[in-house]
Amino acid sequence: MTKKTIVTCALTGAGDTTGKSEFVPVSPEQIADDAIAAARAGASAVHIHVRNIATGQGSRDVGLYREVVRIVRESDVDPVINLTAGMGGDLVVDPQDPTKQLEGTDLVSGIDRLPHVEELLPEICTIDCGTLNFGEGSNIYVSTPDMLREGAAKIQELGVKPEMEIFDTGNLWFGNVLVREGLIDPPPLYQLCMGIPYGAPVDAGLLQAMVNMLPDGAEWTSFAIGRNQLPWVAQSVLLGGHVRVGLEDNLYLRKGVKATNAELTERAVDIVESLGAQVATPDEARDILGLNKKG
Repeated sequence: MTKKTIVTCALTGAGDTTGKSEFVPVSPEQIADDAIAAARAGASAVHIHVRNIATGQGSRDVGLYREVVRIVRESDVDPVINLTAGMGGDLVVDPQDPTKQLEGTDLVSGIDRLPHVEELLPEICTIDCGTLNFGEGSNIYVSTPDMLREGAAKIQELGVKPEMEIFDTGNLWFGNVLVREGLIDPPPLYQLCMGIPYGAPVDAGLLQAMVNMLPDGAEWTSFAIGRNQLPWVAQSVLLGGHVRVGLEDNLYLRKGVKATNAELTERAVDIVESLGAQVATPDEARDILGLNKKG
């Protein structure tokens, strides 16, 4: 196995996890410190959400992103910076009257999900390639073809690499359409997301099927949530992909032992190397993905 493997650490996400682990970072300083620690532990890239400092909930505040990115860029490490652009897609409907939006709705256009990307010009930002029933209840993540085309065109104009978030096979179908339409510059980057209710289940056969759907020359990574996160590192490497770990998707190092982002990164590096692969440095990751370093 000679291909270098990009290890991404997804630091905090937007889920309701801050009350479940004291290690989930909330403030910009905490998130940036975790990014730096993950990079020192071997992460090639860091995937960044921000949170409202008072509530701990996910946020789209550009100022919070600005502070995280500033601290990381001024540090002694240089990971690839990957900012989420998925916030702003939440629609919570009243099941008795679906024309009513309930508390928790944060729904804006595809373009209005990108002001922090436009200002900070990260090397990568995410684009969620479809609408999804997001777990139990009445929460829908909304990302329509029109929104996606408009967002992809804006991201391309900014010179940022889109990481296409794929939650099911239909999302992958549409991601391939974006590539064919020229809205994604080569090499296209896919993130195959497994185990998020109700998207693609954690199934090795399904991952192989999705990999088989990728266009020639594509780069891809995959993750699974919860207790499947670390085993999925091996699964992804064995099929030729890159990997992602971090507290966005899993809070535990092993049963009953809560993890830090640095610990999950260290474990991922160990797994990658135990399979005979090598972890990409940040600059090697940039070469693999055809990135132009920003900042």
